[in-house]
Amino acid sequence: MNLGARGHEEPELNLISLVDVFLLLLVFFMISTTFLDEASIKIRLPESSEVPSVADRQEDIEVSVTAEGNYRVNGQALINTSTATLATAIIKVAGQDRDLPITIRADGRASHQSVVTAMDVVGRLGFRAINIATVNNQSAAR
Repeated sequence: MNLGARGHEEPELNLISLVDVFLLLLVFFMISTTFLDEASIKIRLPESSEVPSVADRQEDIEVSVTAEGNYRVNGQALINTSTATLATAIIKVAGQDRDLPITIRADGRASHQSVVTAMDVVGRLGFRAINIATVNNQSAAR
């Protein structure tokens, strides 16, 4: 049995797990700093008020969508629901002025597709001021 003094050994620090943790943190911070808001769409939500302002009221064009999916432009019913007919009616009313505001009024039971089609036609014609009409529900506000 050798009970003599052992040689003095230097304690060894294992840095492999420490390096792994730092690399994971580095990767996490590198990835998280590249998160951008590119996929979001900037929209301005419609506002509703009790009394419409007279100053904001220009001679706008009103496109109505009935519950059956039919269209009316300034109260005049169209002969069919095609996009070409709707575009022609809007051009006839607006002429060359694409700065006129257009208000889309849809019946609450109208199909979503009919409303989107009206918005698409108005957007393709180059109008920029598109409003969606709403009604104030007095019972919901209470």
